[in-house]
Amino acid sequence: MTASFEGQRALVTGAGHGIGRGIAREFARLGATVLGVDVNAAGLEETAAGQDGLATATLDVTDAVAVQAVVADFGAADILVHSAGGVCGQAGKPAETVTLPEWQAILAVNLTGAFLMAQAVIPAMKAARYGRIVNISSGAGIGVSLTGIQAYAAAKAGEIGLTRQLAHELGQFGITVNSVAPGFVRSNPTTERQWEAYGAEGQRRLVEGIATRRLGTVADIVNAVLFFASDRSGWISGQTLSVDGGK
Repeated sequence: MTASFEGQRALVTGAGHGIGRGIAREFARLGATVLGVDVNAAGLEETAAGQDGLATATLDVTDAVAVQAVVADFGAADILVHSAGGVCGQAGKPAETVTLPEWQAILAVNLTGAFLMAQAVIPAMKAARYGRIVNISSGAGIGVSLTGIQAYAAAKAGEIGLTRQLAHELGQFGITVNSVAPGFVRSNPTTERQWEAYGAEGQRRLVEGIATRRLGTVADIVNAVLFFASDRSGWISGQTLSVDGGK
């Protein structure tokens, strides 16, 4: 997708690797002033290396005070993309063995983080009567999660519900809120481990279950985000776009 974001300010969470990194770098390449945030400081250095217009800051999106401080320091954002999330190093196991801290950790970064980030940017967007909020949810929020992790499926479904609700509340202020739900993308160490765990036969079945017969790429997800962040989607809000190669 060809677009220009000259003069716009974009805040991207989860920018330390994978999909978030790709989103942050592409916005900067297309002219936006970008702040990429993550808990992964080393990853942020790699994200920003050689990329004009892209600053970074270490941030835990579950820390409400820190979120407000980073957003205030950055200033008014035209675009927020919440890509932070994931499974927090967990693996699937029977529901009866999941501990409360394990459950809460995944909900915190995926769902509470999405809310806290939106909450922080909304006042300036309302004042400007313009804004684009894009949440990176997951196919796990729409159907059964390939991770087998109950909290991840619940958090991503919650993120989609939050997207709909915020869209209804904020549309009158010129703010759209949408969600991109990726299918399986080998984009970071966690997804690489998951891919390897499937084994050759599991990998074959996964790919054959995709209509286009290929896995997604970071670029596939970035393109959907760019659309929702652009003026081309100005009358689209509250939607979740599955970017999964077709099921």
